[in-house]
Amino acid sequence: MILIINTSGKDLEFVLGDKYKSVAVEKQSVALPAECEKFITESGASWRDISAIGVVVGPGSFTGIRLGIAYAKGIGMGLNIPVVGISAFDLYLAATPDAFVAIDSGRGDFFVAADGLEPQVMQIEELETKQMDWPRTVGHKPFDLKLGTQIVEQKIAKGNTEPAVPMYLRPSYAEENKGR
Repeated sequence: MILIINTSGKDLEFVLGDKYKSVAVEKQSVALPAECEKFITESGASWRDISAIGVVVGPGSFTGIRLGIAYAKGIGMGLNIPVVGISAFDLYLAATPDAFVAIDSGRGDFFVAADGLEPQVMQIEELETKQMDWPRTVGHKPFDLKLGTQIVEQKIAKGNTEPAVPMYLRPSYAEENKGR
């Protein structure tokens, strides 16, 4: 079974087989280990049943993404199983391959990607024009995390098990304000 972990937003999200759970928490860093363990148990599984872990690598919360990846890598190392990074773009495009994905960054611009368009940050003016090159635009509603299982399976089948690394499309606040 493949465990999918998402810490890129304000909630914790998990998928295992056909089971899905979203958990509202105050501090992801405190809640993640216990909530993940609880979810696996509630799903009728154990750690021994996990054959791979998929973790959302972004875009999203800078700290949340790093937390999820570190946790997934620790578990993967302990279980000697692959940890595969999946992006929010992968999830949106798995559901709607011909779409232009535009995710509000919360900072006055958008994280965008599409088939043939590398992930990047785009201002609204450019986005309004660029999105017309695709038949539909998605990203304004949550993605379907359950699609993560098939994405991880496909990546493993293709031998694409590179280390999961954060997808940063712009510098962090600290990097932007360095030297001020």
